[in-house]
Amino acid sequence: MALGNLVKTLQNIMRKDAGINGDAQRIEQMTWLFFLKIYDAKEREWEFDNDEYVSVVPERLRWRNWAHDNKDGKALTGDDLLNFVDNNQDGLFKSLRELEITPNAPLSQIVLKAAFVDANNYMKDGVLLRQVVNTIDEAVDFTEYKERHAFGEIYETILKDLQSAGNAGEFYTPRAVTDFMAEMLNPQLGESVADFACGTGGFLTSALKLLDAQIKTPADRELYSKSVYGIEKKQLPYLLCVTNMLLHDIDNPRLFHANSLEHDVRDWKHKADGQFDVVLMNPPYGGSELASIQSNFPTALRSSETADLFLALILYRLKRGGRAAVIIPDGFLFGSDSAKTEIKRRLVEDMNLHTVVRMPQSVFAPYTSITTNILFFENRGKSEGVWFYRMDMPQGYKHFSKTKPIRGEHFDSVRAWWTNRVEVIENGNPKVKFYTSEELKENGYNLDLCGYPHEEEEVLPPDELIRNYRTERARLDAEIDAKLTQICEILGIEG
Repeated sequence: MALGNLVKTLQNIMRKDAGINGDAQRIEQMTWLFFLKIYDAKEREWEFDNDEYVSVVPERLRWRNWAHDNKDGKALTGDDLLNFVDNNQDGLFKSLRELEITPNAPLSQIVLKAAFVDANNYMKDGVLLRQVVNTIDEAVDFTEYKERHAFGEIYETILKDLQSAGNAGEFYTPRAVTDFMAEMLNPQLGESVADFACGTGGFLTSALKLLDAQIKTPADRELYSKSVYGIEKKQLPYLLCVTNMLLHDIDNPRLFHANSLEHDVRDWKHKADGQFDVVLMNPPYGGSELASIQSNFPTALRSSETADLFLALILYRLKRGGRAAVIIPDGFLFGSDSAKTEIKRRLVEDMNLHTVVRMPQSVFAPYTSITTNILFFENRGKSEGVWFYRMDMPQGYKHFSKTKPIRGEHFDSVRAWWTNRVEVIENGNPKVKFYTSEELKENGYNLDLCGYPHEEEEVLPPDELIRNYRTERARLDAEIDAKLTQICEILGIEG
């Protein structure tokens, strides 16, 4: 089967199953199966490289022993397959959730167990499940580098489908955006790259692409394998992210199924392994955090808005000299509550906030139309000032969509400007402008600058509105009468 048709084929099979409702569940169903096949392929590599390797997965639960169909009539199917997967005593899911992991176990074993803590098998038809398993097993050989790399491109389409899969869209940031942000921060081998709400791993994979190009020696490969760190609270994106890392040859990914905000941020200042050289993030926003979560932050930074707390978290987890790029909604820029103002003050006064790229609406369509911005800052002390760059919608676009998404070349003008910064005025409005830290302070740290001009609608006096309405109504009535007369003449009846 052509890999390009793989996802469509699997979706068509699963649409026949009454247990699956919607694209998000279909994606989750595919993902845990892909993960187990990929993990099994990785174990074959680890066994080849290390004669003493012992799998933590019981033999009967390894993909090669239950999923592979030898076409001899012995492969599990129907109710037997469903019982093998779902049994509450010794089924696949229950057994993987309860794996005994030793304190010194490799991270690959830890993420294997974590990946199934909240995972679900939604399929209720064991025959259809066998069809899905066989399709996956026969479509790609993950022990072959070229096939694994080719599947990586297909996997990206699965992640992209999340954008239109209901609330699951919140976990996917368009790859053009993650690539641009990573490129501007330019991570280097030996540096640590973190995302504290990593979703499906888009920022981490964008960083890995840049790091992979720097590999020259086996020592470089070792640095590469330890370069990224992620935390994700929700099960589906966590499983997607772990799979993503395995596809990028991160065999022991430092990925944790947890809530980054459930830890006192003040402790990170005293932990060498708790801070990072590079932070790339699109924090969840619009959420409301409990008082127990807010108490993990100093009083001045406590906010019920999730995005605010993640920005505050970065203030504590970015190494001295480190750099960050963070997506944030418009509301943060002009918000004037005490926590937002204090975070913005610290970004300017302590963190060298140097650039704000204002992205056009619909970058995250169809999931949300909220306008977002990218904040670029460094942990190097007070900012001299901040550049604001307004990205306009590309020529020929009214808005982005699933069929016309934002693309890498749409950032080319920003890239060209990045190393040759000049102010730009368009139609009397600033498109690109530099504001000193003193100007920002005097304005109460309102960062809603170089925004998109709004066309103001003319509001007419009431008597003129009524007069215009009557004129338009009379015109429409005349058109309707003329049409009716024409119809009556055709039918040969009197109007």
